[in-house]
Amino acid sequence: MQVTKEYARAVLFPGSADGNPLVPSANMPALRGDAKGNYRVLVVGNSGVGKSTVGREVAAILDIPFIPLDTLFWGTGWTQCPREEFRAKVRAALDGDPRGWVVDGNYTSHIGTMTYEEATDVIWLDPPLALYFPRLCWRTFLRLLRLAPPCSPGCEERASEVFFSRESIVWWCLTHHWSVRKRYGERYSVDGVHVGGKVRRIGGWGSQLDAWKRDVRAMSATQGEVLPPAAAEIADA
Repeated sequence: MQVTKEYARAVLFPGSADGNPLVPSANMPALRGDAKGNYRVLVVGNSGVGKSTVGREVAAILDIPFIPLDTLFWGTGWTQCPREEFRAKVRAALDGDPRGWVVDGNYTSHIGTMTYEEATDVIWLDPPLALYFPRLCWRTFLRLLRLAPPCSPGCEERASEVFFSRESIVWWCLTHHWSVRKRYGERYSVDGVHVGGKVRRIGGWGSQLDAWKRDVRAMSATQGEVLPPAAAEIADA
């Protein structure tokens, strides 16, 4: 396939015809939530971008369950959960708390668009490969030495698979960076927060992510404040 300038620009800077990434305006809330003030947040992106780390942080801030799809899918010894059983596990987890949830992971080939459709907010982590690939390599090295927890209990990294297999997380990260960016870039262009949708792209070298997490904390703190009786009556009116 011939890669044109327009195609490369669209992949590198999704959502913008002139190569400038479209970003939410400053007055947009950090999270949309639903009409009842509940949040169902889906964190997506390529392997190694930090989905689990961000997901846990956001879940802790909002005080809602964190659901890592890796632990539902992978069994001891890297055994895959059968498709229907996996869907049932995900369904039960999503229904576990009426206040909402934070899910990390893609798995669309196994569960379809279940998590995407039910999410009030989709956070697409899209940092430069040069930022997160070294972090992935370091994490994988620590896992090989059993100095970092595996992605799922009982799924230890093995040197033969890390270095000599096309199923390696390192190889997967490298070969899927552009395809993941293209897929979510297309989705962002039609369902991004800049056009009234629910997908928020967070790229850059870390400052965008830090700023967004500060906004989430501020939003959560504001919602946690107890309104005085008069204000509560107005809010309920």
